Formats: sequence, C-alpha cells, structure tokens
Amino acid sequence: MRYRIPLLLSLVLAFSLCVAAQQIRGDYIETRSADIYTGQCFANGEVNLVGNQAILAWHVQSGAWDGVTLDGLSVAAAVRAKATLGDPYANPYPAQAVLMIDDRANDRQRAALQAFAQHMGGELLKHVDQVVTAPVELEVSEAHHGAALLRAGKFATVQTRSLGDKDHLCGNEETFYPPLTTLAHSMPAVALTDKFSGPGLGVDWDLHGKRSAFVGTFAQ
Repeated sequence: MRYRIPLLLSLVLAFSLCVAAQQIRGDYIETRSADIYTGQCFANGEVNLVGNQAILAWHVQSGAWDGVTLDGLSVAAAVRAKATLGDPYANPYPAQAVLMIDDRANDRQRAALQAFAQHMGGELLKHVDQVVTAPVELEVSEAHHGAALLRAGKFATVQTRSLGDKDHLCGNEETFYPPLTTLAHSMPAVALTDKFSGPGLGVDWDLHGKRSAFVGTFAQ
C-alpha cells in the first residue's frame, strides 16, 4: 500500500508534463470587411452587403501540432464567404480560403501549420483553394493594447490600433460579432489597413480605418 501513492503521483506528474508539452500557444489577429465593434444601426447597414471577407492569422510562440514543433512560425488565411460572417440569419458556407504559410517552415511544419489553421478555422477553412508560402510575420505590441502588424509577403497586410473615444460614433457600440475562432483572450481594434491581393478568391480588397479587427491570444 505504501508504494501506491508515490506511483500515482508519478503517473499524474508524467501526464501533466505530457499535456504541457502538447500545448500550443501564441498571438492572433483577425480582420473582417464589416465592423465587429459597432452599434445595431451600423451593423444593419452592413449586413448582406459586406462582411463576407476576412483575414485570420496565428503566430505560434511555443508548442507543437501533430507532434511537429512550430515555435516562432506563423500561418495566415484569407477568406471569402457566401454571406456576412456572424450573421445568424444567413449561411456563409461553403467559404473559399487561401492559406499563406511561413516560408521558414520545412515540409512537415508546413503540413502541421495547415492542419492547425484548418482545425482552428473549422468550417471557415474547410475548403482551401490554394496554399502559398511567403514570409509571414505577426507582431503584437506589448506596450499598446490592440496594436499589431501582420505581413504575409505580397499577399496580405493588416495593421491595427486600439479603440479610442473618437471610435464611438453612435454611443451604443459593443462587440457585435465574436471572433471567428476560439481564443484565450481577445479585444476589438481598429484596422488601419486591411489588405489582400492574391490568388484563389477571385477578389482583392484594400480597406482602411474600420472597427473590424480582433487582436488576441490562443492556447490549445
């Protein structure tokens, strides 16, 4: 009997270390072609007209996926859906997606990054029309909440800043739409630049100054 407790503790410790080793965590950014921090009146003015385009990006600070270490690598996706994303009265699927994978990744890491992004994106990234490799960099400011910069080669650029008093246009703003993926933490932000120009979607966009971004962190 006296050996059972130490053995049990050893098994619990080993399991805990295994779980910790499998965790993947990092930074996230998202933009939409409709305001996500807005009032009902503004949202009603955009629904079914815009909001069907999005950019999502993950930067892995540490961790692995499918047994492949992804520390320091990033992956981004540009999406064109069938309807305004987040509208409960419309079906945006099937959506088209283009994946932009960090060109520093080796073959196994590229496959793992794609699998990770499709897991996190769910139905939104189920149909990937094209995968491209590019220098993908995502930097989130520690000094300024909500400030981040994504560059995915020549294909995508997103720059955000925190919300301020001048961003309250009607006084009834709220986080009208939730993020498109599961996050540990997120905050709405202003997309100073939201730009995509690439293959696969049949559309490019170049938007500025919309309250259409999320900046956050993920942990799986």
